[in-house]
Amino acid sequence: MGVWLATLACALSPGHAQQLPQPDVNDGQTFRVIALHDVVDNLKAPSTMPADATRTSARDLLDFLSWLKTHDYHPVSLQRIAESRQGGQPLPDRSVLLTFDDGYTSFYSHVFPLLQQFGYPAVLALVTQWLEVPSGQQVEFGNTLQPRDAFLSWARIKEMADSGLVELASHSHAMHTGIQANPQGNLIPAAVTHAYDPSTGSYETDAQYVARIEGDLRHSRALIEQHTGHVVRTMVWPYGAYNQLALDAAGRAGMPITMTLTPGANNAGTSLSVVRRALASYSNNAANYQSAMLSQPEGEGIRPIHRAMHVDLDYVYDSDPVQQDANLSALLERIKSVGVSSVFLQAYADPDGNGEADALYFPNRHLPMRSDLFGRVAWQIKTRTPARVYAWMPVMAFNLPADHAQARTLVQTLPDVNTDGRYQRLSPYAEETRRVITEIYDDLGRYTQADGILFHDDATLGDDEDVSPEALQAYAGWGLPADIQALRSDPVLAAAWAQAKTRHLTDFTLSLAQTLRRWRPELLTARNLYAPPLLDKAAAQWMSQDYESALAAYNYVAVMAMPYMEKQRDADGWLQALARRALRTPGGVQKTIFELQARDWRHADRPIPDDVLEHQFMLLKRMGIRHFAYYPDDFLANQPGSDMLRRVLSTYDSLQGLAPGRSAPTAEPQPPAVAAPAAPRNGRALSAAAAARPLAGLGGTVRSIQQTR
Repeated sequence: MGVWLATLACALSPGHAQQLPQPDVNDGQTFRVIALHDVVDNLKAPSTMPADATRTSARDLLDFLSWLKTHDYHPVSLQRIAESRQGGQPLPDRSVLLTFDDGYTSFYSHVFPLLQQFGYPAVLALVTQWLEVPSGQQVEFGNTLQPRDAFLSWARIKEMADSGLVELASHSHAMHTGIQANPQGNLIPAAVTHAYDPSTGSYETDAQYVARIEGDLRHSRALIEQHTGHVVRTMVWPYGAYNQLALDAAGRAGMPITMTLTPGANNAGTSLSVVRRALASYSNNAANYQSAMLSQPEGEGIRPIHRAMHVDLDYVYDSDPVQQDANLSALLERIKSVGVSSVFLQAYADPDGNGEADALYFPNRHLPMRSDLFGRVAWQIKTRTPARVYAWMPVMAFNLPADHAQARTLVQTLPDVNTDGRYQRLSPYAEETRRVITEIYDDLGRYTQADGILFHDDATLGDDEDVSPEALQAYAGWGLPADIQALRSDPVLAAAWAQAKTRHLTDFTLSLAQTLRRWRPELLTARNLYAPPLLDKAAAQWMSQDYESALAAYNYVAVMAMPYMEKQRDADGWLQALARRALRTPGGVQKTIFELQARDWRHADRPIPDDVLEHQFMLLKRMGIRHFAYYPDDFLANQPGSDMLRRVLSTYDSLQGLAPGRSAPTAEPQPPAVAAPAAPRNGRALSAAAAARPLAGLGGTVRSIQQTR
């Protein structure tokens, strides 16, 4: 109960409490799945097996099975579930499917007798490579060698399957492991990774990847059926890792049912090709199974507190691999020290700091690769810290090589418009540029492992752009004049045009997210928005950004709540106005991340003082704002200070305000009398352009709107 209820408690801020998860609907098709593994007499007893949080004690399992019976839960077979989906007998209310992974001997000695005692069915998922090891030899289990008798024999597997209580499933043949996924040697789950070959410096092709996956699944299924005589129709993904290509391969291999480790109910709308399962661990006991696993909401049912740092990967990169490793270590320690829940991690290279992608940090078809670095850093963050990783990517601001066919298919402005400070962007109206951008995102998904995508703030279009032929053709297709001056001069047409552009940009980003979900089915989405569109309808129209539609489209909206970038003299009042906007907008509190600025780009890139930044965080917290981020994080210079960040970003929200004896800072940080140099990173100082990064783009301020109109 602890973890889930703690998350829930943190998510319920005063005045904005969410409802507890509703009971699962009793529709005859909804069921829950519990994923269990090894079962032992004594969790603390010495063992040759590696320490494993998924191990369960026999006593706790007995208590849990007894609890199911006394609390009116109904363990059902996979066969009955399949029949209910085909119009057969409805499932009883509170149906539960029990699954056991890996094929440990303990399933025969500890689990099977209990299943017989209670009359409960279960699914047993087998790693067939381990079972093919001859008796008396050792099994390669992770990084250890284990005796063969730690795993089931084929004879015992057949005996249990013959009983009718146990349905057999594949847990792969040889994919319960990691394979090299990048030049740095990271091992990533085999089912979702294009293997990297250091001898050739190349990755598997899609065809090679699919052939490897499908061959493994076919072999595993054939072995189980050969040894037991029982048909196998289910694949249980090792580590819960899968993608669409793997799902397709499983279907072709005769296993249309697959199981994940995504928690939540399997309702009538949940395909059996991606069955949700809650993972049991050593800390679960009978008393907390209900709250920890049998009531977990799926998807976005209850949103955890979201706290993110926004990181420039340019400051991890170094041409010296030793220095680069040191930079990465510093970043990882920083993430763990601050305790953020997410990292918005730059996936593109922008050494001149103009906000445009000059190169990428992953293999791709269209831009230079500065270094194959994003995949490594993202995986290290995911496995060595508690944080999720969002790939921070442009939507249109890609500087394609000069000889690229689409290099000059750009967003075009009206003649005589000053474009200084704007991003150079590929036109989102040209079919070929959209294809190029889509392929870049496809490569991001193919070669890296991110939990989410953060769309950059370049996804915006002013009312003096785009006048390219492709754009004018699109306007005509929307039933509008193919004449930008006519659109600008008529308020009704201007509003309709802005709305259509906003929808077009949103639809494009969602199509990019769908491309990524081919590789990362559980991908979360976030979109950077400028703050002025939340407060000024004219700004929203001019920039083609709309708060309400963004809330509806994305998992999160990251609003750049940066008062000094927006030249606000009353920073507190401006932040309060933004907060009130989120508070009165349906879904605003639940889905809006307030991203504060940690540096003052107006004054030589000076850090915002910690007390000022803390004051702003606390000001928003007191108003009921839940989700926070900040940009940039200088993990080498400890700016902002980690002690302050731990206080304000802790998910244990405090409404007590400033610590005793501390006074409120001034509303706006004042520059020091003597200019301080930019903090060195990787042995070099930031360029002036890099220091002004967030000022790039479409202006990003009401001031710029007024100047341009």
